[in-house]
Amino acid sequence: MTESATPENVGYLLSIAAGAIVLLLVFIMRFRIHAFVSLTLVSVLTALATGVAYDQVVPTMLGGLGGTLAGVALLVGLGAMIGVILEVSGGAQVLADTLINRFGKERAPMALGIASLMFGFPIFFDAGLMVMLPIIFTVASRFGGSVLKYALPSAGAFAVMHGFVPPHPGPVAAAELLGANIGLLLVVGLLVAIPTWYFGAYLFGLWAGKRFQLPVTNAFQMGDRTPLADADKPSFAVVLGILLLPVLLIFLDTGLNTLTVMGMLDGGATWVEMARMLGKTPVALLITLLVCLVYFSRTHGKDRLEKLCGDALAPICAVILVTGAGGMFGGVLRASGIGDALASVLSDTGMPIILAAFIISTLLRVAQGSATVALTTTAALLSPTVAAMTGLSQLDLCFIVIAIAGGATVLSHFNDSGFWLVSRFLQMDEKTTLKTWTVMETLLGGIAFLIVALASMVL
Repeated sequence: MTESATPENVGYLLSIAAGAIVLLLVFIMRFRIHAFVSLTLVSVLTALATGVAYDQVVPTMLGGLGGTLAGVALLVGLGAMIGVILEVSGGAQVLADTLINRFGKERAPMALGIASLMFGFPIFFDAGLMVMLPIIFTVASRFGGSVLKYALPSAGAFAVMHGFVPPHPGPVAAAELLGANIGLLLVVGLLVAIPTWYFGAYLFGLWAGKRFQLPVTNAFQMGDRTPLADADKPSFAVVLGILLLPVLLIFLDTGLNTLTVMGMLDGGATWVEMARMLGKTPVALLITLLVCLVYFSRTHGKDRLEKLCGDALAPICAVILVTGAGGMFGGVLRASGIGDALASVLSDTGMPIILAAFIISTLLRVAQGSATVALTTTAALLSPTVAAMTGLSQLDLCFIVIAIAGGATVLSHFNDSGFWLVSRFLQMDEKTTLKTWTVMETLLGGIAFLIVALASMVL
């Protein structure tokens, strides 16, 4: 804090923090200023309002920006490239078709959901849903029933993977801001995402499919996409192997670290250090991408793969910049002393940090719509508070990240692009979308929060 922590100073700093959030919402919602520009402008104003020295304003902002980008850009960029290659190669369709054939007609919704969970590891929500929609519509036409029965389990799978599991930008940015271990977050995120999806998306999707009869119309058929010949598509085993490779490599790092802490391995041994290096998330994704490039160059050619990788980076630039700007905002908050002030207030009220994380993220999500902005801004706001707290383990930090992600998932409505994406492609009116998609998103965020809240009390 720039001055001693008197009640007056605490009140002033917290009012600045509240004003900064309100200003962010006004810029983004009322004046339609891009989140990156809004976060940058509010960071400058917050620094000035809290008394950061004039010659330190820009260095403070750049420090927060650079630190966050260093942890986010590689993961998001590599993950996007892997996702695009699997999409164009027909890997997503192979995955879905194989699972449906093995699960059978009655469990087709579960097969689509599992395929989406697996394919949702490297690919973003919007892109993943667009890849799966033709498959969803084809399956719904073949087996009958409401399209919601098939669409919601799949969409919910992409939602939980995008919200809770690295290398997606939201959890990666939050982990970077709060200092959580990415490898451990991957494990925790998967353990939370699977039961959350089952109860909040799969079972709810089955119920919604009976409650709301939504037919598949001709407008849904995306027949203009030329299917690849079966000989050019990867096998199910290849797709599964590609999706599991980064997970296994990251588990290698986490597992060796656990054995080292338990005293069962010499952490300083060269082979252990080398193996753990291969399991670091950026390296694991890089290895996976190289495997994709080598394998698919036989059927798609090196030139096309190079173009696909370039095309994959264009849509994620805005996401990376927004998450970086969130880190910039967090850097200013840390330098201003707002985090210490918030920590003192939370300790006085007795509100657990994990509950505060969920509530703040929920308010931001409802107010401005973007889950990524809500997640990143909340993590930035709480990062100085978390840094000031003692006794938080890496597991606790992962729980806080998931709690923030849960709040950033709930209550999707008119200001959320995902709301309109699902509504338009499934041809639902707004009322039905609120009763189905919004309820499902709220279930997903709420269940995930309850899981980590209970786990934080037990572990």
